[in-house]
Amino acid sequence: MTTRVPVMVYAEDPVLRAGVVHQLRPRPEVEILTAEEESRAAVTLVVVDEVDDNATRLLRRLQRSSTTRTGVVVGRIDREALRTTVDCEVAAVIRRAEANQDHLVNAILAMAKGEAVLPGDLVATLLDHVGKIQRHTLDPNGLTLSTLTPRETDMLRLIAEGFGTAEIATKLSYSERTVKNILHGVTTRLNLRNRAHAVGYVMRQGLI
Repeated sequence: MTTRVPVMVYAEDPVLRAGVVHQLRPRPEVEILTAEEESRAAVTLVVVDEVDDNATRLLRRLQRSSTTRTGVVVGRIDREALRTTVDCEVAAVIRRAEANQDHLVNAILAMAKGEAVLPGDLVATLLDHVGKIQRHTLDPNGLTLSTLTPRETDMLRLIAEGFGTAEIATKLSYSERTVKNILHGVTTRLNLRNRAHAVGYVMRQGLI
């Protein structure tokens, strides 16, 4: 790569931070920033045991930044914590047990491109949650939140599962240009910043 992705790593536990930084520092794809350089971060990793109040406050602060995309490297995460990460527009959730060097770098590169990264079982948890909202709150009142076409929904599901543009094009038998145009249409119509924001938005709203 000709341009390294500037990455800021936050962790209350210095041992956790040192472990992640140790894995990332040798990789030519990324540049680890110091605290004084945080304003340059294209990607921020928040490394925690769980998404507690302190972590949530940090995620809210990062959410207000227009310069960084945030990923959480977490020891354990439950349904409520997952909802919090979506509300904070977190672009990636990575379990610490799975956070090897390649996984971290691939997630950083995906976030830098505006993509979302979630483990498959967490995607299922989110979809189950929004499905219950649809069934128990909206359907009985004859309401719907669906403003997406079927192919838009399919694409956003695949993005939520961590697939890139080329993979989505292959799976849905579209050209990459078509995929980009459709996703651009979704983000423009819903007034969203990027793909990760779109996935978070539609999951929160029960659109997928």
